Amino acid sequence: MAILRISLSSLFLILSISSAMASQPIKGTYWPSWSESHLPPSAIRTDLFTHIYYAFLNPNTTTFEFDVSASTAQSLRNFTSTLRSKNPPVKTLFSVGGAGEDPAIFAQMASESESRKRFILSSIGAARKYGFHGVDLDWESPKDPKEMEDFGILLREWRAEVQKEARATRRPPLLLTAAVYFASDFFLANVYRAFPAALMGRTLDLINVMNYDYHGSWEPNITGAHAALYDPNTNISTSYGLTSWINAGAPRNKLVMGLPLYGKTWTLRDRMSSGIGAPAVGLGPGDQGVLRYAELQEFNAKNNATVVYDEQTVSVYSVAGMTWI
Repeated sequence: MAILRISLSSLFLILSISSAMASQPIKGTYWPSWSESHLPPSAIRTDLFTHIYYAFLNPNTTTFEFDVSASTAQSLRNFTSTLRSKNPPVKTLFSVGGAGEDPAIFAQMASESESRKRFILSSIGAARKYGFHGVDLDWESPKDPKEMEDFGILLREWRAEVQKEARATRRPPLLLTAAVYFASDFFLANVYRAFPAALMGRTLDLINVMNYDYHGSWEPNITGAHAALYDPNTNISTSYGLTSWINAGAPRNKLVMGLPLYGKTWTLRDRMSSGIGAPAVGLGPGDQGVLRYAELQEFNAKNNATVVYDEQTVSVYSVAGMTWI
């Protein structure tokens, strides 16, 4: 509960699924830079986390280099210096991409050797200049086999340059991580896509799996558990997704399970039918049917909502009148 409260504005929380194999459990969160006014870095309790990601820092869409403005530079330095001075300190990484960034930009960058090199060297330079421990790539997501191949080439070359820079400067190598789709292979828009999971295991320090958004605004007429651990009816679940990554060759000790810090909302058609998969007439409160954790807690308290634990999916939902979260 404390972790969710402290990270109420974060995109999602990530937790290691392999603490028995890792030297320590991974507990991370993505901190949106636009939340600085109401959740500054100084308000983050670093005792709750091992890794905190600055979301987002994106490259120039033409040169693929990181041209950082004065205001962004100040934000980056404040983020790293503040978290470095806290007890305990945490690993800081800046995340590149995000759901709002055009994936075609990364596809174009990754398709050519020269543009890949500019991006890689500039990312390493930015990480060192602003005091980060590493860089995270959130390309959502490569759209076909060619882009998946380019994604793998990018990671392989990125790792090589990180190691080269570390040897030249005699500094610890930067961390490289990636945020990825909930399953290692899937059909999307009728195109089969498969991540190079084994290669990712060799080149990345962590693989942050986005185990959420299984249901949402694109399904306005039926409620859904958007981060279900299990789903007896489909393969859209956290259990299936993580198992697919393991079977594809991703090391267990590098897989990190993503958890959402928000709820999806619907308006029920019939109050008497209010379980997972209940008929709905549309979305509920919140922007595009989404309430942040603090907002849904406030909504539930104000409306005396009934909170239900669903054993089959291992998820929780709430009902208040005709509103389903």
